[in-house]
Amino acid sequence: MALTGTRKWLNEVIFGTDTPAGKYFDVVLIWTILLSVALVLLASVQSWWVRYGDIFFALEWFFTALFTVEYLTRIYCAQDRRSYIFSFYGIVDLLAILPSYLALIYTGASYLMVIRLLRVLRIFRILKLVRYLSDANLLVRSLWQARRRILVFYASVLVLCIIFGSVMFVVEGPKNGFTSIPKSIYWTIVTITTVGFGDITPHTAWGQTIASMTMLIGYSIIAVPTGIVTAELAHELGREKQLARCHNCGRAGHDADSEYCKHCGYKLEDFEPTHGD
Repeated sequence: MALTGTRKWLNEVIFGTDTPAGKYFDVVLIWTILLSVALVLLASVQSWWVRYGDIFFALEWFFTALFTVEYLTRIYCAQDRRSYIFSFYGIVDLLAILPSYLALIYTGASYLMVIRLLRVLRIFRILKLVRYLSDANLLVRSLWQARRRILVFYASVLVLCIIFGSVMFVVEGPKNGFTSIPKSIYWTIVTITTVGFGDITPHTAWGQTIASMTMLIGYSIIAVPTGIVTAELAHELGREKQLARCHNCGRAGHDADSEYCKHCGYKLEDFEPTHGD
């Protein structure tokens, strides 16, 4: 069913970016999100909360009210309300306001820690920025296309970690800190990712040899997921260029932000690589 009247205008402003009002709405919303996230970060500093707790509390509810109005308005003017509510962005929009209202339920003193944890969940508001970053959407699509290869890669790394962890448990043993196979696997993961916390270290010659092999393997496999994602990114960029086709000469291969055809100079029609909500 086609939207009409106020719903149509609100839909163009909130979900669209082609009109001046829509662009202005996006800019204002982005700054509001950034300010609300900064507020959450500052409120987590205990000394600041003691001094400015009342101000933080009032500002938090101010932002919560704004995002609540925005969420309800999105539902009201969405082309398909059910699709929006259960979409990724719809869930993120709900998570941006839900913790504030959940905190009202836990009013007892014994639940103060729960309330503080719920406050941290408001950081999910930063995810609301994703819909305004075309490059972020491109990265998400690339990761989704490469999900099977990434899953196979991580499964292979997990098998290696289990094997090396089990071997280190046998070689080093509890006396050197490798008290169990799971803890030995933890050491392997820390080592193979080149993090190296140093809380567990091998002491025997064989253990140090295995550790050296693990470190070298870690450096070798770092490039694998990077190559997978890079290949998918290149594919997505090529696909977007093909979508930007000139209606005058019919040739494709233009950048997503091109305004004129690089072959005939004809003005390109508006091209939007993402589909919004």
